[in-house]
Amino acid sequence: MAPIKLLVLSNPAADYLRLLGRLPKPVDVLTGNDPEFATANAASAEVILVGSSEGDLLRMVFPLASEVRWVHSMSAGVEKILFPELVESPVPLTNGRGVFTASLAEFAIASMLFFAKDLRRLVRNQQAGQWKQFDIELLRGQVLGIVGYGDIGRESARLARAFGMRVMAVRRRAALSNQDPDLERTYAPEGLRDMLAISDYVLVTTPLTPETRGMIGEAELAVMKPSAVIINLGRGPVIVESALIAALASKRIRGAALDVFDEEPLPEGHPFYSLENLLLSPHSADHTVGWADLAMHVFIENFGRFRAGQPLLNLVNKKAGY
Repeated sequence: MAPIKLLVLSNPAADYLRLLGRLPKPVDVLTGNDPEFATANAASAEVILVGSSEGDLLRMVFPLASEVRWVHSMSAGVEKILFPELVESPVPLTNGRGVFTASLAEFAIASMLFFAKDLRRLVRNQQAGQWKQFDIELLRGQVLGIVGYGDIGRESARLARAFGMRVMAVRRRAALSNQDPDLERTYAPEGLRDMLAISDYVLVTTPLTPETRGMIGEAELAVMKPSAVIINLGRGPVIVESALIAALASKRIRGAALDVFDEEPLPEGHPFYSLENLLLSPHSADHTVGWADLAMHVFIENFGRFRAGQPLLNLVNKKAGY
């Protein structure tokens, strides 16, 4: 059996690469993130593994990869590597979908508890040495509206239901969730504003596609309850940043929790840093201890399937963008 030639676009010092030793043999592994190295080895690669920050490098070498038969992204989000040449090619693309589901769903719950229990106020009073009692809210009975009902949305719904919340969702193919036991109601995309208007918490988990870019703007924020909180764990540009800043600064809505942004890292002096009604995470809500190892396990399982000629897991619909 001839060895499969694997090109790994990653910092060769990355700790998770030790797991490549578990790949089914025989396999020839070439690892590096230097453009000259990647360019020199792209032509013979049959499989390309893309590290979480190497999308630009893949774009550079893909036109040279005449023998490639499969590309895998360690990240779940693939909008940065869906360049035209890859989208139009017959080469299948898989991703790390599912690796980050539990962590992000837990962060969604943590964000809701942050506002319901006014944890910022608790910390502020403790730091000031002040004993000030105040009322807090229950999540039980509150409405969670989820925009984008994939793996993260479903797990968040399950956890929210355990807290006694009522859960609604907007998804492109609403009929697929008609029998979901965790959903009280499912909306098609045209019903987005109807769902926003009744939600106490809004969780955005949709991927970034031409259809979702800017889908929550000034008009959508305007129909939300003044007491509502919006949480974005999908991609920053799904929410119009300027509209969100205005809504938070004017207290048009109660608050927001953000893990993703238009520009990352968030620039120094950005208005988000100074907003008291914003919980800001530096795109680390999915950085659980050992997350890269988990992502590698997905690739290793798929590599075994690829060698055996079996269907790959986590296939990306390159036209749809996720």
